[in-house]
Amino acid sequence: MNGSIVMPLFGGVLIGLSSALMMFFLGRITGISGIVFKSLSSLNDRREDWTRAFILGLFLGGLFLKQIYPALFSFQISTSLAKIIIAGLLVGFGTKLGSGCTSGHGVCGLPRLSKRSFVATLTFMFSGIVTVALMRYL
Repeated sequence: MNGSIVMPLFGGVLIGLSSALMMFFLGRITGISGIVFKSLSSLNDRREDWTRAFILGLFLGGLFLKQIYPALFSFQISTSLAKIIIAGLLVGFGTKLGSGCTSGHGVCGLPRLSKRSFVATLTFMFSGIVTVALMRYL
């Protein structure tokens, strides 16, 4: 197998394993939007320090990966900052509207056979496919 297949597969296994371990040891769903919201809404609550540690770990993991595989980060973004900001706001709005993000619904909800997560994941995937198609042809 070449690296273009192995690395995403390995990453997917790590995400799934991490989500399962989070559920097993902490009884928590690894939904990034929920963790970020909880972190920001409970800044003075010491019981939620794990949320801030989790987010810090995401950033530190990215920095660590950049040191090991700098080529993964050698890409050019060919769109304007305004489009990136609008896209980010739309994703945030959709996350709030959908009561979670793809990591919460797709990675954590589907294995629990959640009907709501199934519908949300189908909606996310369909919306993503339509958005890419529109952006490529417009």
